[in-house]
This record gives sequence, C-alpha cells and structure tokens, in this order.
Amino acid sequence: MMKKKLIIDVDTGVDDAMAIMLALACSNLEILGITCVNGNTGLENSCKNTLRVLKTCGRLDIPVHKGCSEPILGVKRQASDFHGKDGLGDAPDPDAPGMDQLHKRKAVQAMVRLVKDNPGEVTLVATGPLTNVAAAAIIDPHFPKKLKSLHIMGGNTESRGNTTCCGEFNFVADPEAAYVVLDRFVCPIYISTWEFSCRNSLPWSFCDEWLSQNTDKARFLQKIYQHTKEMAQTSRYQKEVVEGPGFNTCDCYTMAAAIDESLVLESEEVAVTVELEGKYTRGMMVLDYMELLKKKHKATILKKVDLEKFKQMLMNSLK
Repeated sequence: MMKKKLIIDVDTGVDDAMAIMLALACSNLEILGITCVNGNTGLENSCKNTLRVLKTCGRLDIPVHKGCSEPILGVKRQASDFHGKDGLGDAPDPDAPGMDQLHKRKAVQAMVRLVKDNPGEVTLVATGPLTNVAAAAIIDPHFPKKLKSLHIMGGNTESRGNTTCCGEFNFVADPEAAYVVLDRFVCPIYISTWEFSCRNSLPWSFCDEWLSQNTDKARFLQKIYQHTKEMAQTSRYQKEVVEGPGFNTCDCYTMAAAIDESLVLESEEVAVTVELEGKYTRGMMVLDYMELLKKKHKATILKKVDLEKFKQMLMNSLK
C-alpha cells in the first residue's frame, strides 16, 4: 500500500507539536518535510521547537525548512504567550538540537520543489499562518494546481474571534496570505475553524489520561503543555463558543482529518474569502452562502468528527 505523502507547515507551539506527533505515529504517512513560519512564536523558536519534537520522537531524519519571518503585507503581529514565550511552555531542553540541523533549502523553495517532484500526490497540512503557503503560490503559479489537497487550521464561521473581535489567530496574523490561498488554490481545501475545534473539544479528564501514559513522548508533552493547559482552562474565548472549557487541541483536528478522511462525520462546501479592509473585521473568514462572489471553487468546512476515533489517534501518538 502506497504511503500518503505529506508536507507539514507549522508555527510550532504546543498545539503544532501535538499535531506533528500525531502524524509521526502513523505508519501510512511519508512526511516529505516540515516547513516553519512565524506565528505562535518567532520563526527561530518555531524551527527550534520543531527539531525538539522530532528529536523526542526519534525522527530527526525528516527535513525541517526555515520559512517566512513576517507577513506578506501589513504589520507583524506579536505572538501572545499562550504557549509560553518560546512556544513550548518555557520548558527548555539543554540538549535540544541546534539550528545547524535545519535543511539548507528554505521553506517556500522546498514546498515548490517537493510538490513539483510529486505532482498530484502531496497533501499539505498548514497549522499556522499561511505565509509560506501563499508565497509558494506566488513564486510558482502552478503550485496550487499540483497539490493533492490542502488542510488548513484557521478562520472562523461565526465571526467569533480568539485574537480580534472577529478574527482567528492564523488568519489575522497574515490576512493577505489567507486571502491568496483561498483565492488561488484549486485543489480540494479542507478548513478546521476555531468554532469547529471548540465544539469538538474533549473532556479535561481525557487530557489527563492521555498525558499520563508511561512514555517519553507523554512526559515531554506533559512538560511543555503545563503552561498552555493552565491558560486554556481559564480561557474566556472558548467559553463563549461552548458551555464550559474543554481540551481543544486545534491543530490535531486538522492533522487527524488529513490522515484519515473517515474521521469527519459532518462538513459543508461553501466558497470562502478573507476580509482585508475592516477596522474590526480584518482577517475574518467570509462564507459566501449566497454565492455573490461567483467563485467556482469551494472549500470544505469541517463541522463534526468521530471523537472516539480521534481520541484513539491521540492516545496512539504518545505510545
């Protein structure tokens, strides 16, 4: 059986680390490379954190590529300390891999090359701001057509922001990049939005069970997640979307759906774009139910997943 080929584009904070570990645990995947972007933390930390995750999982053989350090246009948004100042809970590793472990080819060039060499075969999973992905489409107009599919964590469906009044972090961090991607990519696009991940959150009791496994991976994740867990359990953002806080590992929903399509129980197809002008709405994802935009290509918006299957995938990722 042929393995599914993946490129993972990340701004590695704790949630990206979880998603990477989810992918690494799947034997039916071939991860061609991991590309890093500014987002949850600065680009340097994003790269270092990715290498730390790969070291923990014994997979430093996977190429890691340094990407864009600032948005395509506009002002660079300062990352919050939701995942700690370093993105991994401010729990440093004195023996962490150095930046010399990075691949010499930059992220955007690596994306273009890998997809060109494997046309129609590569699934791209993007769990951070879409700067690298948009830049690849700008450099190579054929890039969006050659992907097998694109899975995005970002955007929102009900104008419920977690960063601005109406904006989700990944889209707000680089609205122009999100606009370019949703405008130019004609491969199948799957979007895991903020509200979707909140409504499919898991009990904190499961999170405790997940992290209590007697493995090095679980101990690593427990250490780097402590700060974020405390922040999440008191988060006002998620309480506005669901009744009471829950364990919401946003990026893992995106990764899990890319790995196993049968995980998705409910979704809808709709044309989408991104608001670029509004004082309070810049970065908000717009859903065109009335088809006023006359866009031929629609995105698949995830709405519900098989939580029991999802929990099993999470458990397996730390074994």
